[in-house]
Amino acid sequence: MLLPKTEALCAHRVGDLLYYTFPALDDLGCVRHGFSTRLGGVSEGIFASMNLSFTRGDDPMAVRENFDRFCAAIGVDADHVVISAQTHTANVKIVTAEDCGRGVTREKEYTDVDGLITNEPGVVLCTQYADCVPLFFADPVKRVVATSHAGWRGTAAGIAAVTVERMGEEYGCRPEDIVVGIGPSIGHCCFEVDSPVYDAFCQVAVFDDTCCTDNGGGKYHIDLWEVNRRWLLKAGVLPEHVTVTDLCTRCRPDVFWSHRHTGNDRGSLAAFIALTD
Repeated sequence: MLLPKTEALCAHRVGDLLYYTFPALDDLGCVRHGFSTRLGGVSEGIFASMNLSFTRGDDPMAVRENFDRFCAAIGVDADHVVISAQTHTANVKIVTAEDCGRGVTREKEYTDVDGLITNEPGVVLCTQYADCVPLFFADPVKRVVATSHAGWRGTAAGIAAVTVERMGEEYGCRPEDIVVGIGPSIGHCCFEVDSPVYDAFCQVAVFDDTCCTDNGGGKYHIDLWEVNRRWLLKAGVLPEHVTVTDLCTRCRPDVFWSHRHTGNDRGSLAAFIALTD
């Protein structure tokens, strides 16, 4: 398979398993992270092959094997994964070692959580995707990491900025120290919306018409990557500390799961991030 070209991320292969990382996060030396593709797992049928969701109807044993394989590839412990409970909010949860395994080996016991933050080494934060925007955060000074799920509603609600603010409130992180990656997701090229969604974005502080294309007939293409980038800058993150993906999930459904392409008959991608010891 010819992989999509990217200048923003690094592609990694471990056997058939393919995942991506951000060079700026790799260079920190205190972070393990990765964004999955649909390649390299053991799931079958509509979930073939790297499905990282237990809630879509796949064989749980296959999903667990997928988690084990992916976590081994990026050098983290699958038993220490904590999965979000995504409902397209801007809610962010502080996670500790007491939460390890939630969503994988035991019940989550929380709801309406689209972002996760921790300062504890070895705790593996996980958010899930199939076109929405994955956000990776790392503060190498205070040693704090986070990942947040930004669907269009979360993007409009500013979950990118909320995550930065919570990192500051809970751990004293300075925005100028935080390094952020905006991961593979549906691009401006493919994210077409109708007037109600466009009208909702028009109420967003960081949005203007340079973030979208008016196609006529009440149809618009919106650049979720740029809106999230602007929220980060508004929160005080330095422009040079933000890496924006150049990979659209809808353009390459052979590599990524895309809800716009397949609807509900699909698996899920996942973003993982953890501090090293």
